Parts: sequence; C-alpha cells; structure tokens
Amino acid sequence: MDYDIKKGNYGNIEGDGLRSMMELAFGSAKMEGDTCVSSYGAMTRIEVKIKSKTSLDINTVSDKNVSVDIATETIKRWNAFLEEVTGFNSKERRNRLQKKAKEGKL
Repeated sequence: MDYDIKKGNYGNIEGDGLRSMMELAFGSAKMEGDTCVSSYGAMTRIEVKIKSKTSLDINTVSDKNVSVDIATETIKRWNAFLEEVTGFNSKERRNRLQKKAKEGKL
C-alpha cells in the first residue's frame, strides 16, 4: 500500500533514517535490497520501501491468532511508526486515503 510523505519529512527517512526509525519502533530492522524489513507483535513481516520523496510502499503480513493485548500494542506501535515516517497522523492519513479512493487513485 502506498503512503504519502509530508512535504519536508523525506529528509528524516533518507539514507539510513528509515532503517533507524524501524529499529526504534520495532526493535530490529534489516535491509533487503532497497526494502527495509522488520517484524513486531502481530505483524510477522513489515516491508517498507521509499518510492520517491513523496511516497512509501508498505506491505505487512499479520498473525490473526494473537492475544488482544499483543494486537493493541502492535497497533499503537504501528500508528506511531507511520506518523514518524510519513509526518501525517492517523486522521490525516485516513483523510488522504479517502480522498484518493473518491478520485479513483487507489
């Protein structure tokens, strides 16, 4: 799924910044080519690739058989990570996705 990057936020993730942010959020991260890969809690695989200065490509694989506590903590960490790398909070990301859906760009 594509996520927009807020203007001016690209500088925080370029170079080794994205991997550092993933390590901070999820405990570990490694590079597989140009994709940063990690895992945490209910998410068994998190793949993040910088497409451009304005866009990230993010794919996840989730384990649906985890406890509610693990799922809740995973969601909190995930939202904090997305806000850090995109510069948009969850409400702003939702509004941008809704706008793209209405325009048929998804």
